[in-house]
Amino acid sequence: MRGSFTLRYAFLSLVLAIFAYLYGLDSRFAPKNGDEYPYMHIVRMTADAGSWLPLQSQMEGIKNTKPPLIFWQGIASTHWASQWSLEYLRWPSVLYTALTAFFLFLAVRRFSGKTQTGFLAALVWLSFFATYRYGRPFLTDPPEVFWISLPFLAILYWGKNAFESKFFFPVLAGICFGLALFAKSFAYIAPATLALGLYYWHWRQWRISQTLIRDLYKLVFIGVLALAVFALWFALDPQPEAVWREFVLGENAGKFTARSSNYLLDLVRGGDSIWMLLLTTLANAGLFTFVLISTLMQCWRERRFLSAEEVLLLLLIAAFLLIFSLPSQRSGRYLLPVMPAFATLIALHWDRLPLWGFRIALLLQGLVLGLLIWLGLNLQLSGFMGEAGSWMYSPIHWVFMAICVVLVIIGFIKREQCKAFALMGCFLTYCALTSSLSPLEGQLGRFSAASIAQVQGKDVWIPCDYRAKDEEYRLLIPGAQLHGYLAKDAGNVDGLTKTYPLVAVQAPLGVTPVICESCQFIGQRMEMRARHSDEEIKAMLLGHIGEHLFVTEYLITTPVSNPDLLSAKDACR
Repeated sequence: MRGSFTLRYAFLSLVLAIFAYLYGLDSRFAPKNGDEYPYMHIVRMTADAGSWLPLQSQMEGIKNTKPPLIFWQGIASTHWASQWSLEYLRWPSVLYTALTAFFLFLAVRRFSGKTQTGFLAALVWLSFFATYRYGRPFLTDPPEVFWISLPFLAILYWGKNAFESKFFFPVLAGICFGLALFAKSFAYIAPATLALGLYYWHWRQWRISQTLIRDLYKLVFIGVLALAVFALWFALDPQPEAVWREFVLGENAGKFTARSSNYLLDLVRGGDSIWMLLLTTLANAGLFTFVLISTLMQCWRERRFLSAEEVLLLLLIAAFLLIFSLPSQRSGRYLLPVMPAFATLIALHWDRLPLWGFRIALLLQGLVLGLLIWLGLNLQLSGFMGEAGSWMYSPIHWVFMAICVVLVIIGFIKREQCKAFALMGCFLTYCALTSSLSPLEGQLGRFSAASIAQVQGKDVWIPCDYRAKDEEYRLLIPGAQLHGYLAKDAGNVDGLTKTYPLVAVQAPLGVTPVICESCQFIGQRMEMRARHSDEEIKAMLLGHIGEHLFVTEYLITTPVSNPDLLSAKDACR
C-alpha cells in the first residue's frame, strides 16, 4: 500500500525521536516557553526556605502562579536545589512525555488491532512541534497532558469495561484529573468532565435519560474527587488566603476580563479571537500542520463512516475547543491535552491521506535546514571570535546536516517513502536545530572559569528581557549575586559603566566597546538575542542575521560605588 508505515520505519523513527528529545536537554536554547525561568525561581526560593509550602518568590505578583505539584517535582529532581541544572529540572518532563506516548501507543494498538498504527499515533504526537517545545522544558504542560490524557486513553483501551465501571474507572479518572488540576489549574475540570460526559452520552447512543440515570453520578463523583485533590493545596498551604487571591482570582478569573474593547468583540477579532485559537491549535502540529489539516478534511468527507473511537477523539477535541473559547485569553497551548487525539486521527487515516500535506512538511523541513546551513556557514566562515575561540562546527555536524537534506529530498521525490521520511524529518530537523546552536553551548557561549572566579559573591548587574531571566545567568555565573536592568539598555555601555560597579553589557559581534580608563574587562562570551525590533527583523530577513541575532557580552568592572543600587527595583523581578 502506498506510503504504508512498516515496523522498520517505526523503529527508525522511534530511535530518532528518543535521540531528539534527549539531545541538548540541558541547552539554554532549547525551544521552550518563558515560564520556565519563573518556575525555576520559585523552585530555588522554596527549596532555600527548606519547606514544601508555602511557595516562595521574590517576583512581584508571581508566587502562587501555579499549583505546587510542578514545583515539588523540581525540588525533588534537583535534590532541594543541590543539583541545580536544566538537565535535572527537565528530565521528569521528558519522562512524562515518554509515558504519554507509551500509553497512547498501547491504547491505539489495542482498539485498532495494528501495532504500526499504535507506533504511528505515538510518533506523530512526538513529532508535533508543540510536544517538542512544551514536552521537554521544566513546565506544567507534560504532567498536565499526561494526567488528563490517561482516563481517555483508558477508555480507548478498555472500551465497554471502562464505560460500565461503577467504581474503579471513576476513581482512576478522578485521581488523574485531580493530579492534572494540581499540576496546572482547577479550570481544566470543565473541559475534562464535559468530554467525559460526551463520551458517556455517545456510549448510551445519545439517549439523555439513560446517560443521566446510569452515568451522571459517575461524572459528579469524578469532578468532586478531582477538585478534592486540588483542594489539598488549600489544606496544606499555611497561607490559603494568598492562594485564593493570587491563583484563583488573579491567575484564573482574570482570564475572563476583556483584553481590549469588550468580550464579544474580542471573541471574533484580534489576537485572542476564536479564529486565532483555531489557528494556533492547528499550528501546534508544527511541521505537520498541513498533514493535520488534510486529516480533518478526510474525517469530514468520511463523517458518516467514522468508527466509534474516531467519534470519541473528535468529541474530546470539541469539548476542549468549546470550553477554552470562553476565556478572553485564548491560546492553542490550552489545547495541548487534545494533541494526542489529533495524532491518533492522523495515524488512523495514514494510508489514505494524500501526499500534499507530507510534501509541504518536507518542504518546510528543507527550508529550516537550508536556513540553518546558510547561517552556520556564514558564522563559521566569518570567523566570529569569542574569548574561547571562534564559531566552529565539527565535521560530524556537516555530515549530519547533509544526511538530513538528502532524506528530505528523497522523501519529496519518492512517493513510497514520502510519508515515513516526512515523519523522520521532523525529528531530524529538531536535532539539526540543536546541533546548529551547539557552539554556544560550549566555551564560546560561556564565561571562562577565571572570569567566574573573579565575580564570586559579588553583585553583578545583568540584562533582563523577561522576568526571572537571572535564573539563566545563575547557570552561567554560579556564585555571583545577580541583579537585573532592562535588556533594551544592554548596548548603552557608557551609561551602564557609569551606573553599576560590575555589569554585563552587550555589543555587536566584532565590536569591542570603549570603556573608561578605570574600567576593566574581566570576561566575554557570545550570546543569542531573544527579542528584536521591527527594523532588526527586517534586516535579518535581508540577510544580516549574524549582526542582529548574536551579540558579544562583556563583564566589566568599574569604579562606581553606590550602595543604594541594591535597594533599587530589579528588572528581573
